[in-house]
Amino acid sequence: MKKIKLACLVDDDPIVVFGLKKMMKLVKFCENFLVYSNGQEALDALIAIFKNGEQIPDLILLDLNMPVMDGWEFLEAFTKYNPPKKITIYILTSSIDPRDQERALRFNSVSNYVVKPVTLEQLEAIRDSITED
Repeated sequence: MKKIKLACLVDDDPIVVFGLKKMMKLVKFCENFLVYSNGQEALDALIAIFKNGEQIPDLILLDLNMPVMDGWEFLEAFTKYNPPKKITIYILTSSIDPRDQERALRFNSVSNYVVKPVTLEQLEAIRDSITED
């Protein structure tokens, strides 16, 4: 079974981050992960990674509701950059509003929309969808 080499988690809730990190280890989700607490922090770090030729994440797990720069603002800004390789984005949010799901899936870079709490089975499905490519 292949693992994702590098995943990026963008979420401001330390409890969610803690739980997801534990679950990722349980399902052998990825070799390494980056964690950012808001969209601005993630955007700045990812742009620096692109510029410096460092390892680029295969996947971004993005929360929508965060301070400083929310997930929507991150998506708007991120789509203006052309990463050196394809990065798959999954929205992980507590929003069950169908309008949010429709809006998220209008972004070409967004592969899917997952409502929290995330299950082990959902993480496995995300991992498998990325490693099948």
